[in-house]
Amino acid sequence: MPELPEVETVKAGIAPAMEGQVIAQADINRPDLRWPFPENMSARLTGKRVLGLRRRSKYILADLDSGETLLIHLGMSGRMLVSGVKVGEFHHPHPVPAKHDHVVLHMENGARITFNDARRFGAMDLLDTATQEDHWLIRDIGPEPLGNAFDETYLVERLKRKNSPIKSALLDQGIVAGLGNIYVCEVLFRTGIHPARKASQISAKRIASLVPVIREVLSEAIAAGGSSLRDYRQSDGELGYFQHVFQVYDQEGKLCVTDGCKKTIQRIVQSGRSSFFCPQCQR
Repeated sequence: MPELPEVETVKAGIAPAMEGQVIAQADINRPDLRWPFPENMSARLTGKRVLGLRRRSKYILADLDSGETLLIHLGMSGRMLVSGVKVGEFHHPHPVPAKHDHVVLHMENGARITFNDARRFGAMDLLDTATQEDHWLIRDIGPEPLGNAFDETYLVERLKRKNSPIKSALLDQGIVAGLGNIYVCEVLFRTGIHPARKASQISAKRIASLVPVIREVLSEAIAAGGSSLRDYRQSDGELGYFQHVFQVYDQEGKLCVTDGCKKTIQRIVQSGRSSFFCPQCQR
């Protein structure tokens, strides 16, 4: 599942082709993805200008001049591909339509934004912009980890009575938005906290130390273009490269990177997800 850096990277990639532009035609090639598309989706998108793109947790939000907002969730294998305009240093011609091109937005500037999703775990919806915070996918999401509302005082208060493992607590989208398995593993390694430790048993000082490290890891991943594991791609189809500097994630059996540590990275399963950690450096 793409995490915050991957979604932020995709948003940045499609923004030059979409922001300020009119959707000349919206092709909806099937009735649903993970859930049914909203009623009259093609008509509600066609002719509308995209005022701006935002990200909320793992969702991309495109505000339209109609007073609605297009919500995009990439799911397990969803990709937003840009063609017909210059992306970065490259111009990508329109590709031949593919089997899993489920939604295609033809922009007035000649760009084509294609949502391709082989597994159909992604989603799109149209929300009322003025009341979007009440939408069932958004209303219970916690603060953004790169925003001002997420600080040391907030995190200490939210976790001091949490009896779940710290790994599970940080994956709780109601506590902090957008964090996923990959980056939580990396954050816990950098802060020396074992993923199985109960959140309530960790000192306030150590909980507070998570905040700057969370921001650091996410910022590094965004700068690197996300992790691009498995099906994930940037909007121009290129792989990111943050996965090449993972210190613990997917490093089971490899020597810990900490100077002087002779232990190897171990893996445990927590709530069906793999947690990677160093048994000596993380307590």
